[in-house]
Amino acid sequence: MSVEKVKEYFKGTDIEVLEGPESSATVELAAKAVGTEPDNIAKTLSFIVNDEPILVVMSGMSRVDNRKFKDVFHKKAKMIQPAEVEEYIGHAPGGVCPFAVKEGVKIYLDESLKRHDVVYPAAGSGNSAVKMTISQLEQYTNYESWVDVTKMN
Repeated sequence: MSVEKVKEYFKGTDIEVLEGPESSATVELAAKAVGTEPDNIAKTLSFIVNDEPILVVMSGMSRVDNRKFKDVFHKKAKMIQPAEVEEYIGHAPGGVCPFAVKEGVKIYLDESLKRHDVVYPAAGSGNSAVKMTISQLEQYTNYESWVDVTKMN
């Protein structure tokens, strides 16, 4: 199970994987499960760029802006098909997160996250999350760079 990989990833740190009985597979459900606003959820979307899988972590109420995405990645935004996400990333849809991913998956953090002190990314399953500051997110994701590829909903 993917959440076990994430727990192992955070072993020896002060980051706690939160698991609950209710689903956190969507932004709205995750916000309710952890007791925060939907925009504080750090959703992780998976794309294929130049035949390589990438993840973009963004605030919960943000949406991909296709023009901005193309300006940054020089390709049209093409999401990985749900049936292929786990194969490419190492986490199934609903639990996709920027931790304990398959080797070679590049991670980008969207500027929309910077409006929050604390965010809640998923933690490998449809009922898990971690609470962290933006600097902790930077520290634990091994991210490539900050990007600006979203618009507010």
